[in-house]
Amino acid sequence: MQRVLLTAFDAYDRWPENASWLALSDLTRWYDGNLEIVTRRYPVDLARMSDMLRKDLQNNFDLAIHLGQAPGSTLIQLEAIALNLGLDGSRLIPEASEAYRSNLSLDQCSDTLREAGIPCEVSYHAGTFLCNAALFLSQHYAKTFGLKTQSLFVHLPLAPLQAAKDKNPPASMSSPMAGAAIAMIMQHLTATLEQRSA
Repeated sequence: MQRVLLTAFDAYDRWPENASWLALSDLTRWYDGNLEIVTRRYPVDLARMSDMLRKDLQNNFDLAIHLGQAPGSTLIQLEAIALNLGLDGSRLIPEASEAYRSNLSLDQCSDTLREAGIPCEVSYHAGTFLCNAALFLSQHYAKTFGLKTQSLFVHLPLAPLQAAKDKNPPASMSSPMAGAAIAMIMQHLTATLEQRSA
């Protein structure tokens, strides 16, 4: 049985909830697929998140999918590139690579979601804060520790309950739809990884 680490972030700033955790929570209420899923809720704090992620990855998962919210986004974004760059412009890991690029089948995965009626695209900029850091560190730790784990970061639109609190509500996506998308992403990518190893 393939094993997946599925992470989300805690609330931050003016958002009392995080769309990533809402979607993950929805998914865990109904998912009964053929994958062993371990879920984590990471704090919005670089040092603590990095420490927790490093410890979690020691379990050598097949796949690590990190979720975060992207206020204002109208669709799900599959992040293809992680930069060795922190919020202050410094390097996350001084001696590490400049960037990591995913070798997962993100274009096919995006096509699968769109065919199911879920707006999705492959993105090439995960930002310069914790979302990018989670993806970069996940890939860096896997390389450093010789792990088989492949990593992906998925940006989700706000949930409707979040958007509704704004005077000018931004785009949103229901947590059930986002949860279904995550399940599809997991199934697609783990199937692809299994085919590669056959």
